[in-house]
Amino acid sequence: MNLIRGMHNLVRRRGKPGWGEQCVLTIGNFDGVHDGHRVILQQVVAMARQSGLQSRVMIFEPQPLEYFAGDRAPARLTTFQEKVRLLSDCGIDDVVCLHFNEALRSMSADAFIADLLVGKLGVRHLIVGDDFRFGMQQQGDFGLLQAAGDTLGFSVDATQTVITDGQRVSSTRVRAALEASDFELAERLLTRPYSILGRVMSGDRLGRQLGFPTANISLRGKVTPLLGVYAVEIKGLTMDGSLLQGVANVGVRPTVGGEVPLLEAHIFDFDEDIYGRKIRVIFRHRIRAEVKFDGLDALKAQIQLDLEAARQHFYLNDY
Repeated sequence: MNLIRGMHNLVRRRGKPGWGEQCVLTIGNFDGVHDGHRVILQQVVAMARQSGLQSRVMIFEPQPLEYFAGDRAPARLTTFQEKVRLLSDCGIDDVVCLHFNEALRSMSADAFIADLLVGKLGVRHLIVGDDFRFGMQQQGDFGLLQAAGDTLGFSVDATQTVITDGQRVSSTRVRAALEASDFELAERLLTRPYSILGRVMSGDRLGRQLGFPTANISLRGKVTPLLGVYAVEIKGLTMDGSLLQGVANVGVRPTVGGEVPLLEAHIFDFDEDIYGRKIRVIFRHRIRAEVKFDGLDALKAQIQLDLEAARQHFYLNDY
């Protein structure tokens, strides 16, 4: 799969080996790459193969709502790197990531179609939702795309809607399931368990001082749909691919004056040096909210209770 970041690299890529001049294209955030997204991506890949064209996805960084809403934007379900990997797993040939900035925001709908979609991306078939809006002040819509396609030589199809339990599958619905600690529903919507992938970094070793060493993963200042203490499984530390069990805290650690969101995972019966290793933390059950305790002794006593609660959960549930 090709990853092209930025308008300048998109221009440079044209004519290079491995770059198809014409494509079947879809556009969106694809946050979480959930089941609804996968159906769209399957449409793109199938049509591209049938037509002998490239399958291409255009995404944005930051996501448009993050650009407009800032800290009030919804929590992300996946990091950028994880999103790209999931798109690649779906068989997409090219992921084009454009920087969402003032220039892109203020581009007219007509220029978005003629200069970007046709001129730079070489769209022959476009698959988007019938509520898709684009261009300055969101003046462009599905009808404008269809009219432009008739003139400029590309077709436009609406994406299929995927329904689970009587409701449309969406990133908003996945976030709501996670915030409600309904991990079973989130897994059905995502078609995989919800997890956070990251590289273990060194911390202040407070967990080790308390007798509960942790693997720390930076959330890079991003808002997460989860906050609190969870029973988790950890992937990436065994030769046979088996999962380890443990407890994870997602939050700022108010008892010790923390301010930056962090994921800390204590792995049961495990005490190896894993700094720099990449692990996946899979969330299975919420134990409690993050709380500020009156000192480290109270925190240590609560951690022991959290471990017991997590072990009891895994004892009762066979994954």
